[in-house]
Amino acid sequence: MIKRNLNNSILINVSAFLLVFILETLSVWTIKDKLNPNFPYLFHGFKYSLFIMTIIWLNHFVLIPFILDKKRYVLYGVLLFACIFIGAYIRSVVSGGHGLSKMFFFLIYTTGAGMAVFFLRRSMHIQKKNNEKEKLQKELELNYLKEQVNPHFLFNSLNSIYALSREQSPETPDVVMQLSELMRYQLESAKKDSVLLKEELQFIENYLLLEDKRLGKRCTIDFIIKGEAQSLKIAPMLLIPFVENAIKHGAQSTNKPSSIDVSATIDNKRLHLQVLNSKPVKVGQQNRTGTGLTNVKRRLNLLYPTTHTLEIDESVKEYCVNLTIDLTV
Repeated sequence: MIKRNLNNSILINVSAFLLVFILETLSVWTIKDKLNPNFPYLFHGFKYSLFIMTIIWLNHFVLIPFILDKKRYVLYGVLLFACIFIGAYIRSVVSGGHGLSKMFFFLIYTTGAGMAVFFLRRSMHIQKKNNEKEKLQKELELNYLKEQVNPHFLFNSLNSIYALSREQSPETPDVVMQLSELMRYQLESAKKDSVLLKEELQFIENYLLLEDKRLGKRCTIDFIIKGEAQSLKIAPMLLIPFVENAIKHGAQSTNKPSSIDVSATIDNKRLHLQVLNSKPVKVGQQNRTGTGLTNVKRRLNLLYPTTHTLEIDESVKEYCVNLTIDLTV
């Protein structure tokens, strides 16, 4: 990284020198009729360009990093003014004592232009560095959130199998196999940044089938998909926490009849997920927050900061989640 930055700095300074050299040579060439036919255009342009760039380099590599960046503004202004004046004086002496004021203001102009380029490049470099840091932090945070989803989902699924085993249900082996397939998908998808939407919806359907076997007749579960997922992609394990919470805070928290309605509608590359579950009266006083729901909200803000809307409505009898994500991005 340091070597690349050094190479870029050298390239920029060499390019600046060549630009000044070309402009100065051309400016002298335009008045060649008024000069000696043997006037050394190239040598004059080289000396003049080196003189101008010396003032600019002195400002960039000495005054700015060692004085201006240390917030010694008055000293910086005095030294910069002195360098420009001394440079203009030396140049006027070399040219026969003429054009001091003209050279002085010309050096102010060229030095100011050089400073503008310098600070623009520095600003772009800082912005790029900040973007890289932000991207790295985002990736680290998303990986951390993904790692939290895995045990959370496994914990809920094992609770389902435990409930069936206590009832000595003959469906327990099948449920274990279903859980195995669910975990296989989860482990594979966790390695990816995105998965096919239809695979994610299939995962939710299989999970609901597993819960339907565990909950039996005391809970009615409906899952509907409207529209075509086509080749749309979505972040893995992003939707399942809403379904898990519906089961946890709905059917799982009561022995009375309950219901869970999940619908996924795909329209013009926009996904609308609605999760509606009945809520027992006794959970009305409970705070419905947990690791899964907190994580998915954070992931939505990181992955789809401006392309998603999440609305959660709660009443005495129902809890409803409405999530819309624009998957065109």
